[in-house]
Amino acid sequence: MSETTTWHVTGMTCGHCVASVTEELLEVDGVESVDVALDRGEVTVTSNRALDAAAVAAAVDEAGYALA
Repeated sequence: MSETTTWHVTGMTCGHCVASVTEELLEVDGVESVDVALDRGEVTVTSNRALDAAAVAAAVDEAGYALA
């Protein structure tokens, strides 16, 4: 069963930002898909298990952004 969680990410302003955040989050174990709503700063992650918030924060940080 898939789980969907929406996170707020600060600092994203363009398509490159979206690509960077998406790429890093897809590397988190269990993540199946990532959908970014740039205008709202929202990142919706679908995963096959509950995600560790620290792992998500680390991936977003690696992309150069931060969870709000």
